[in-house]
Amino acid sequence: MPYRIAVLAACPFPARRGTPLRIERLTEALIERGHDVEVISYHLCDSPARGDYPVHRIYGRADVEPLGPGPTWRKLAFYDPALVRLARRVLRGKSFDLIHAHHYEGLIAARLASRGMKVPIVYDAHTMLHSELPSYAPRVLAAPVRMLGNWLDRVIPAMADHVLTVTEDLRQRLVDRHGMRHDSVDVAMNGVEFEHFSTGAEREPEAPGRVIYTGTLAGYQGFDLLLDAFALALKERPDMRLTVAASSPFDPFEDHARELGIRGAIDLEADSFAKLPERLATSAIAVLPRGECDGIPQKLLNYMAAGKAIVACEGSAKLLEDGENGLVVANGDKRAFADALVRLHDDRSLAARLGSAARVHVVANCSWDRTAQICEVAYRRLATGSRAARAPRAPHQQRSSHSWSEGDDERRRAVT
Repeated sequence: MPYRIAVLAACPFPARRGTPLRIERLTEALIERGHDVEVISYHLCDSPARGDYPVHRIYGRADVEPLGPGPTWRKLAFYDPALVRLARRVLRGKSFDLIHAHHYEGLIAARLASRGMKVPIVYDAHTMLHSELPSYAPRVLAAPVRMLGNWLDRVIPAMADHVLTVTEDLRQRLVDRHGMRHDSVDVAMNGVEFEHFSTGAEREPEAPGRVIYTGTLAGYQGFDLLLDAFALALKERPDMRLTVAASSPFDPFEDHARELGIRGAIDLEADSFAKLPERLATSAIAVLPRGECDGIPQKLLNYMAAGKAIVACEGSAKLLEDGENGLVVANGDKRAFADALVRLHDDRSLAARLGSAARVHVVANCSWDRTAQICEVAYRRLATGSRAARAPRAPHQQRSSHSWSEGDDERRRAVT
């Protein structure tokens, strides 16, 4: 049956990075499947929404202005309180079947805005704060900030009636470490736009030494490691070049790149989804230097859809098997990362085989329609069950985290 869904997006929308992209594509897939979806978001965006669905914005306007990932005083002091007020007005004005909240701020806003209303909340978990939050703090505060993140990871997701995670890693952490009930957390992995990348998937790259990195340069992305590894590889293969198609300034890395003597081998380009297929098509190797990563980088799916040979640290290599559809190295090992770059530079047949296998995998397993189907199972259970039965936290002794329920059987059928 169709549902009326209020999507709470505590972020710019739309925007070309992980969470906003998931919200946009999942919204489109749910509408395609016949659901009535309205998005409640910040006033900021990369470009005005083009979808045929309502987008409610704080301050009643759409400002084309970038907003980087992570907590900021503007978000916490102004945007998030405004989001709560806006969401409450929207929820009062129309009868919604459920709220689908993204980001911790979105879940908190959903809970506050829906006080006194019997509207179940689905929380969409893209990452965990214990791993990401320290990257926004000074190193001297890393340990206490990680402890704070771990506490928030335990407390905030439990505010939801059901949780969807983008990876099995996230699901297991919520169940095994934070006491959430096994049947209250499902995996709904991201999809990818196969058609968008298909034109360049079969093309030969311009040169075996052309390496590409795309997306944000936030601290948690491990970009310093990439620069160090590229410097080592460049000494062995002087024809290599690194393209950085970034959605954030390169300025914080200018000095480091010059100290390594590699600035002349780096090409900077503005991040553009429209231009991404061509940029990937002309590149031989795509890279993910991020180490610790609970979620799944959207750039990984983009690289795979484009049929690229990929070098990734194991923390972000969620769909990669070393030597089968990519090369995977230990987190933080710049020497191993450099060796993998050189190996792909020298062995074009290996690069082609890995890229082809990567594309086959995502085409078979990563569609947004499939993600929407998994969401529908959670929606159906919330719409028909009582709030008492939906409570996500249960005493550890009541059920094993490895047990299988009737709800699990339903989820199995939805995705097979």
